[in-house]
Amino acid sequence: MPTITKIDFTENVGKINPALHSSGFAPVLYPRGFYTVDEELKSLNLYSARTHDWALVNHGQRIVDTHFVFPLIHADPSDPQNYYFDATDAALKLAQDVGMKIFYRMGTSIEHTGDVHFNTKPPADPEKYAEVLAGIVRHYTQGWAKGFEWDIQYWEIWNEPDLHGACWDGTDEEFIFLFVTILKRLKKEFPSLKIGGPALCGPKEDYLRKLLAACKAADVAPDFISWHHYGANVDYLVAQPARMRAFLDELGFGNTETSINEWHYILSWDGVHGSSSPDMRRRALEGPTGHNNIDSAAFTLAVLSGFQLTPLDSAFFYGCSVDGSWGFADANRMFNKNFYALRMFGEIVAGYTVIVKCEFAGKTIYGLAALSDDGKKACVLLVDYRGTEQVLEAEIKGISNMKRVSATVLDNNRDAIPAAVSWEDGRLTFVKDDKRSCALLAKFE
Repeated sequence: MPTITKIDFTENVGKINPALHSSGFAPVLYPRGFYTVDEELKSLNLYSARTHDWALVNHGQRIVDTHFVFPLIHADPSDPQNYYFDATDAALKLAQDVGMKIFYRMGTSIEHTGDVHFNTKPPADPEKYAEVLAGIVRHYTQGWAKGFEWDIQYWEIWNEPDLHGACWDGTDEEFIFLFVTILKRLKKEFPSLKIGGPALCGPKEDYLRKLLAACKAADVAPDFISWHHYGANVDYLVAQPARMRAFLDELGFGNTETSINEWHYILSWDGVHGSSSPDMRRRALEGPTGHNNIDSAAFTLAVLSGFQLTPLDSAFFYGCSVDGSWGFADANRMFNKNFYALRMFGEIVAGYTVIVKCEFAGKTIYGLAALSDDGKKACVLLVDYRGTEQVLEAEIKGISNMKRVSATVLDNNRDAIPAAVSWEDGRLTFVKDDKRSCALLAKFE
């Protein structure tokens, strides 16, 4: 590794993929009567919203989950009167009104109900369940049942079926049969849409090998494979897309896209969940290493940057609440560090398109450098994730004609505010306030 970050704006290495800057975030129906965060969401420039767990954060509303949209499973799925779409219609419209596309998760939200489960049980009649889902897709893409012709391309079958109980209260074989049944039924009526899943807890090749073998036997292929990751190792997460791409290609699924559609920094599950002791919860949430504090924000920016140079097709930062652990604001609706991290990366997605070559110094430095379409603007994102050095430096080639520079810093004490940098003779220098995680976004014109 170089001893100083080296950036070369004369060597293009790719294009910004906006779909990698997506999230579980969307405006919520509850509690819009008291406040909204629509404008704040717009400022993040998020590409798409995945609908998983929306029923949990839209308190009291019957939305998205199949058992809410079609509550009486013994009813006729060909009769529009047996569906309840109104609340889901409103929630999906809110997301689209702030500029987010929809990635619709079919099935159920997670059930944290202890040893007893209700909505995660395998459907008694998989073929009928597939007909119900066809009605939902038809309502939102073909105007059926007083619906819409919305451009909702991605439809995901279930969530974390390998998390037995809370997400799937059946066997792997039962789920695989259900997955293939739904996939084949939906692809028959909606061949141009992207149908896939199954949103595994991780990139579990053994599970996927069985699922894909069943798909191949049924002569049907998923349009995408999805999985999740929670952790604190940037390199481990960013390496997953290439491994999954090679795995799918090897099995003959070269046209199947990849999606990491839940990811978030976490040191330990102990403390993040509300059932933990107060002391354990404080350790998990407070201080620089906390769940949504500066280490988390630096991890978020490092991963968002790293994903851009992988074969990954889409990624969704997990957060769906504005008042809990998995959101961009705390219980008092004060924005946390991840809000500013997502907004910082949103500036790059909105203003720049061409990624240029970077060689980052040391093992803690990550980031991205990019040019605008017309080549008149450039940006450099430098992220120090848990580094102890106090100076960030980069030698930059190819933008000597750009004399004006401005910068913002996100660190333990500052929330993406203007920062002083030195820009002389092709060298960018920034002195950190402390020896903690930090992110700097410099813009050149």
